[in-house]
Amino acid sequence: MPYINVSTSAKVNDKDKLLEEISILISSLTNKSRSFVMAKIDDNCKMYFDDETPSCFLEIKSIGSLNPSEMSKPISDFVYEKMGIPLDRIYISFEDVPASFWAWNGRTFG
Repeated sequence: MPYINVSTSAKVNDKDKLLEEISILISSLTNKSRSFVMAKIDDNCKMYFDDETPSCFLEIKSIGSLNPSEMSKPISDFVYEKMGIPLDRIYISFEDVPASFWAWNGRTFG
């Protein structure tokens, strides 16, 4: 049930590999099964963040298991390592979603 949406102005050459690797990272950081992690990437987006230098915005949603103060650094480091985007060009939004607001397989989790 964790979901990560990556929007970046950078061009990502191997999207499949990046999606797999970020799914593994989110799974380990949330202690949730990788089979429940959904990941999406929109690369080469037109973005403006003070100027047109490459930047990245990540949205992370989950039913619990989010600890932004502990997760921000490894996620930012991952983006820098894999996409070359400096840490000061990355925003991350975390959202803890109530189980009754998240559905899968035709029903909500709570």
